[in-house]
Amino acid sequence: MNIIDAVILGVVEGISEFLPISSTGHLILASKVLGLPATEFVKSFEIVIQLGAILSVVVLYGKSLLVDTKILQRVAIAFIPTAVIGLLVYQLVKKFLLGNSMVVVWSLLIGGILLIVFELLHKEKGDARDDLRTMPLMTAFWIGVFQAIAVVPGVSRSAATIIGGLMLGLKRRTIVEFSFLLAIPTMAAAAGLDLLKSGHDFTGQQMSCLAVGFIVSFIVALLSIKFLLHFIKNNNFIPFGIYRIVVAGLFYCLFLKN
Repeated sequence: MNIIDAVILGVVEGISEFLPISSTGHLILASKVLGLPATEFVKSFEIVIQLGAILSVVVLYGKSLLVDTKILQRVAIAFIPTAVIGLLVYQLVKKFLLGNSMVVVWSLLIGGILLIVFELLHKEKGDARDDLRTMPLMTAFWIGVFQAIAVVPGVSRSAATIIGGLMLGLKRRTIVEFSFLLAIPTMAAAAGLDLLKSGHDFTGQQMSCLAVGFIVSFIVALLSIKFLLHFIKNNNFIPFGIYRIVVAGLFYCLFLKN
């Protein structure tokens, strides 16, 4: 991996982290397009680089998380099932799923179909909850369970949490913002665990690539968050479902069919 590769992957991460299209899946596919082998460093890069995007949430929502104890409590509870499941399957996911383009293609395809079907069937109720501070603690827990599904590359973390929240009676903007906040401990823990296990093996060049990817993803993610908040005012997620299906089909035909 060189600096140009790191910049490209940083842009991909920044755009895709908070959209319901799977940032990890897009990083894996982008690495394949760039001709990067699925080495241990590339796999770690695809995990750690997400910290840059997560930092954008801290900048935009830091007060909500660090000052409001009720929101902090709900984020902590939602993080529990993700942390437990993530620790249990970390080695399995990194060894067999990260870097597996076919897993990503199938996840994008199936996830896209489910996203479209859900949006066609879902009708937001008039009494949908719009205040995170009063969200029941068990609702937060179950949102964390939904998020845990995203350990499979190509299953979007944001899509899983947003769909889970909508099913559990939250308003669209409310669960989108909760998804942003929940990303902070989730991705910080994932990146921290990976750095503890693999970081000591990185070379100076590899650390430079990580730094560049981190900075680029942070800047791009700031714009991506603002775009998503504006988009959901008048739109649902069907366009993202269609996008997932198209990307899965194109990637399969161009890179995997033969």
